[in-house]
Amino acid sequence: MLIPLSGALTHAAHGKFRSNHDMRGRTTPDLQRQPQMAADMDVKQRYFPHTQDELKEIASDILRYAKELGASDAATEISEGDGLSVSVRRGEVETIEHNRDKMVGVTVFIGKKRGNASTADFTRDALRDTVAAAYNIARFTAEDSAAGLAEEDLLEKAPQDLDLYHPWDIDAEEAAEIARRAEAAAFAVDKRVTNSEGASVSAQHSQFVLATSRGFMAGYPYSRHYIACAPIAAAGRDMQRDDWYTSKRDAVSLAAPEAVGRYAAERALARLGAKSLDTRKCRVLFEAPLAAGILGAFVQAVSGGALYRKTTFLVDSLGKPVFAPHVQIVEDPHVKGGMGSAPFDEEGVRTQRRNVVEDGVVQGYFLSTYSARKLGMKTTGNAGGSHNLTMKSSHTKPGDDFEAMLKKLDTGLLLTELMGQGVNYVTGDYSRGASGFWVENGKIVHAVEEITVASTLQEMFRHIEAIGADTVVRGTKEIGSVLIERMTVAGQ
Repeated sequence: MLIPLSGALTHAAHGKFRSNHDMRGRTTPDLQRQPQMAADMDVKQRYFPHTQDELKEIASDILRYAKELGASDAATEISEGDGLSVSVRRGEVETIEHNRDKMVGVTVFIGKKRGNASTADFTRDALRDTVAAAYNIARFTAEDSAAGLAEEDLLEKAPQDLDLYHPWDIDAEEAAEIARRAEAAAFAVDKRVTNSEGASVSAQHSQFVLATSRGFMAGYPYSRHYIACAPIAAAGRDMQRDDWYTSKRDAVSLAAPEAVGRYAAERALARLGAKSLDTRKCRVLFEAPLAAGILGAFVQAVSGGALYRKTTFLVDSLGKPVFAPHVQIVEDPHVKGGMGSAPFDEEGVRTQRRNVVEDGVVQGYFLSTYSARKLGMKTTGNAGGSHNLTMKSSHTKPGDDFEAMLKKLDTGLLLTELMGQGVNYVTGDYSRGASGFWVENGKIVHAVEEITVASTLQEMFRHIEAIGADTVVRGTKEIGSVLIERMTVAGQ
């Protein structure tokens, strides 16, 4: 599903909420045409100054320079990127950005001492100077017993192709036209859509090579493209904005720009007439895009840095129940074309599918080699972050779409926007500014704004009642709407 059917948020011109059942992503001929052109090898290579083999030659030179200086170990990551971003507002082009980036990062070890340096200059003299800088930094740093490269037996020596690179051969004029189509569709929904923060289109292409003195050398190209729209609706003095976007590795899989614009407009219209609430405790349904933040909070709380520093409320949580017993969290780094897919992590360690939470019990952390050593554990292949996390409930049925989740909420608060950074990972305290909709008997009554929702992450995790089948992918996370038994809502 490219765009979730959060249909009850749709506000028709006559003022009643209705389901929006036409939001399946349908690509247009324009979007389908570009990746077909990009299948040609010349198009694939045109975005990068170097081939993968040339980057590997540079990496080999860097490792050799480090050894010549006397380093006991070394690692390097070489990356290149090329991208186009175009934004349009009220039909006129506002910005055209063409980025072309390159970087070499070098890490040098002298025993248990480590130094890092980087450069954007790929000339031999600059590379030698960068290696020397990293080496000299290592000479004067203190020893760290956890420092060092990943063990050789953990490295991915034969990485699989995960279908992560689909160039979008598009120029600024074509990108601007797609953005205009999204914005025009938003304005066409209702005369109350009177303004816009704009629509944007981005096509990004990157590649890298990672190499270490332990015999690892691999890399690959990858792409990331999106279409976004942010319209503004008005009724009298009441003005509301909302936005929506579609993001994929392959442009042919993006939702049609008209679909993105319409849905963004319908979301903005639905927010008109919002009011605050009296302070109360009630059930809360997190719309799927916001629910990804709940999953993200868990990941941060069980990541290596927070664990070994003991700056998380989930210290020593391995093997303990943290979520409701029906909650499952799976990490699958090998999903073809996945936004969070990777055959190996940022240290070259092989990635693998695993159950992070099973029946509510924590089965794994997110560790790099360094944080694992600090904890006396083994790396989980998560240097650089998580990969394709999915949070589900063993109670979820295929029919548990957004409307079904509203019925499960019955009476309570539907959250569609959160503001501020009110999460304390040391204590688990949670307090965020919010807006959304008040729901009674499974039906939306009115929009809500100027409220704060509060609880603790411990209570929120333990009291997840249901997770919907209305899944959406946000970053490296896939999740449906999440119903929490009770939170404090502070309003007027």
